[in-house]
Amino acid sequence: MSIPKPPDPAKLVISVFMKERTDLGRIFSDLEEIGGPLDVMSPWLDFDFTDYYYKEMGAPLYRKLLAFKPLIGQDELAGIKLFTNRIEGRFAEDGRRRINIDPGYLLPSRFILATGKDYSHRIYIGEQIYADLTLMVSKNGFKTLEWTYPDYASDQVFRFLGQVREKYLLDLKQYRM
Repeated sequence: MSIPKPPDPAKLVISVFMKERTDLGRIFSDLEEIGGPLDVMSPWLDFDFTDYYYKEMGAPLYRKLLAFKPLIGQDELAGIKLFTNRIEGRFAEDGRRRINIDPGYLLPSRFILATGKDYSHRIYIGEQIYADLTLMVSKNGFKTLEWTYPDYASDQVFRFLGQVREKYLLDLKQYRM
């Protein structure tokens, strides 16, 4: 028999991409409202893996990944996704998003993203939101899956998440003491 135990807290990671880099400053306080103080921010990352968003948002697009200091409960992800959807909606113009915000979390063994879209590999987590197992962690680092978005399979993202994971493991050790 398995004995239930509380899940470990997770490290909140939010991906933000936009056409105008200055838009990040417009939403930064909103992101800190949901995530707390910022822990680590990536440099501007390449966004040349897909043109899927160009029709809606224009091109070129720019991405930043943000990790926040406080650890979160894994069960908070659906509410965080709904909050980030509201931010996107506030900054939309003529029904088109100016900013795309993808919240997720990092655990020692995996990276999860939140989405409103159901699919075979996504697990419903409540409030019309699904958890997408985006990356797994093995002894050799991050491992993609057949459904991993190409931009999350990049070396830039792996390096950033590796840095965040090292900090998270220290935070988790302190949390468990």
